[in-house]
Amino acid sequence: MRNLTVLQRRDTALYLTGVVVSGFGTTAMWLVSGIWVKSLTGSDSLAALAVFALWAPALAGPWLGSVADRVPRRTLVVAVAAAMALLLPSLVLVGSAGRVWLLFCVLAVYGTGGVIADAAESALVASTVDERLLADVNGLRMTVNEGAKLIAPLVAAGLFARFGGSAVALLDAATFALAAVAFAAMRIRDTGPVRPAPGVPGRPWATAADGARCLWRSGTLRPLVLAGGATMLVAGLNGAVVYAVVDTVLGRGPGFTGVLYTVQGAGSVLAGLVAGPLSRRLTGTAFAAAGIALFAVAVGLRSLPYDGLALVCSAAIGLGLPCVLIAAMTAVQRDTPDAVLGSTAATANSLLFVPNAVGVALGAGLVAVADVRVLLPVVGVLGTVPAVWLALLDRTARRRESAARAVPV
Repeated sequence: MRNLTVLQRRDTALYLTGVVVSGFGTTAMWLVSGIWVKSLTGSDSLAALAVFALWAPALAGPWLGSVADRVPRRTLVVAVAAAMALLLPSLVLVGSAGRVWLLFCVLAVYGTGGVIADAAESALVASTVDERLLADVNGLRMTVNEGAKLIAPLVAAGLFARFGGSAVALLDAATFALAAVAFAAMRIRDTGPVRPAPGVPGRPWATAADGARCLWRSGTLRPLVLAGGATMLVAGLNGAVVYAVVDTVLGRGPGFTGVLYTVQGAGSVLAGLVAGPLSRRLTGTAFAAAGIALFAVAVGLRSLPYDGLALVCSAAIGLGLPCVLIAAMTAVQRDTPDAVLGSTAATANSLLFVPNAVGVALGAGLVAVADVRVLLPVVGVLGTVPAVWLALLDRTARRRESAARAVPV
């Protein structure tokens, strides 16, 4: 019911509309960029570099995120969306291998804008949404993003096959334009720029460092973000071996991979819907630990040669993995001072998502030398480590709370 309450709020509905339409275009562009480069150049390494160009700016997340602590946040979100809507049509000029450099330049700007916009959105939501509804909003954002990912690849593939990459770029530009209109129509107070805390120099790099320190010194944020990063590393390993699972374990053709990803996406949609209610019944740490445990067990069971079990495991991975991401970002929004919320959110995003890319690269190497039926149980066991750690922290915290209440005043 809280989800319905959230959706009935005009500004929240507009925000989620902007997220879903821009997310649809981003998913389409993400899928097509590598294929586009491959089709023009015939190079696998350049195709991989196209994907790298999109996520590489996340490495500079703390510095890029500090922009959201210096510029009015709603204005920044609108400006980034509008800038991408104007920039993407330039990709219609990419019609040969000699102009692939233009695609790489746009992708690098694209990734940079995404990091800045994500930080600004997190800060904007935190300052305008009731604290009790943050998990609901973050969960719904996960739901609409994952829902878009179920449809966008089909649309992108069809457009690319029929009209080429420039058609996908124009579609993405249109989604950014719609998102800019939705964000601009919000009536919420445009938070920022935020005056630095006393003693903090008014320089972007100082704010970035202060945000990182804020995250690291927090007894709540640090374990959630570290556990989330470790889990995303395992998720990268798991994602890298999915084709080996389909081939070696299940004895299926490559097309069955799409079925597994679709089922996983449906699990993530469900995770977003239940995140709010579960976050009110459990602590954020316990919610994250339960999700990680479900994810890790499902990864390990993927080593068994049963189609039905593989589908269940994919759904469980989709359901469990987002829990720690939602819990971590909700905690960042609740516990971070507004003056450094943008850089702290971007730092958290970098620590959460960069390990995923590392895991993919590591998994690609391991699957070449190890039997996936042995590798997956080992990866699953490793995935339980952050779950156990968070569960122990949560147990210790609850014991301390009980002891404090038992002390007579």
